[in-house]
Amino acid sequence: MDAVFKALADESRRKLLDQLHRSNGQTLGELCAHLDMTRQAVTKHLLLLEAANLVAVVWRGRKKLHYLNPVPIHEISERWIGKYERLHLQALGDLKKGLEQHKTNDEN
Repeated sequence: MDAVFKALADESRRKLLDQLHRSNGQTLGELCAHLDMTRQAVTKHLLLLEAANLVAVVWRGRKKLHYLNPVPIHEISERWIGKYERLHLQALGDLKKGLEQHKTNDEN
């Protein structure tokens, strides 16, 4: 998970992921066309994203296509965001039950 956080910490890599989210399965040239970076810089960022398992590569003939892999981001969401969300939902549920009980007691 450290590799995923490291990869997501860089704005340029997040832009690459956003570009793949908009249009999955792009070549290096297609990705470079949308970014203000050299081809070498984009390649370096893609290698780091691949190492973090955020980008998968598929060869189609001579073309190397890059695809977004959302699984590691989902795992982060489940581990780091989901558990805090559950606490808030539980608190809201408890508040609702308490208010409903208070209302029932007032009616009697």
